[in-house]
Amino acid sequence: KRQRQNRNHRILKEIGYQREAVLEYAKQWAKGRNPRYLDFEHMGGDCTNFASQCIYAGSGVMNYTPTMGWYYSSGSNRSPSWTGVVYLYNFLTGNKSAGPYGVETNEKGVEPGDIVQLGNKNGYYHSPVVVDVAGNNILVAAHSYDAYMRPLDSYIYEKVRFIHIQGVRNW
Repeated sequence: KRQRQNRNHRILKEIGYQREAVLEYAKQWAKGRNPRYLDFEHMGGDCTNFASQCIYAGSGVMNYTPTMGWYYSSGSNRSPSWTGVVYLYNFLTGNKSAGPYGVETNEKGVEPGDIVQLGNKNGYYHSPVVVDVAGNNILVAAHSYDAYMRPLDSYIYEKVRFIHIQGVRNW
């Protein structure tokens, strides 16, 4: 297991990403709302909030770094990456500290429990969660137009990126 030390000499350890827990959470909450989290449906959309909840179900670790971390304490005390499409991408692909981390991949490198982001010429706007991969058929769960086991190719989008969650670190 890879380990890193910070200036306080705490050791950062790999703890693993529990994909089955992500899939169980997505199945339970794709068509409903977990009352522990604010519903952002009418405040710009709930898709990345739902994606973050799913990732958290599989990671169990938040990163409380102000502004640049990934955490949710309440609707008014959360990081931009918890609910913002681009901010989630930046956190996952750039995280070198505690919490989940990933890498951009293509459709061949995606697994259940990973994240897809859909976009257009103005940027990325939607963050579905991959719940199944059967050949070339990727099925997702999402909020803001709630969906479970929806074929990715049923969405209309101009560009797509896939984030493969590589693991989770904790102190």
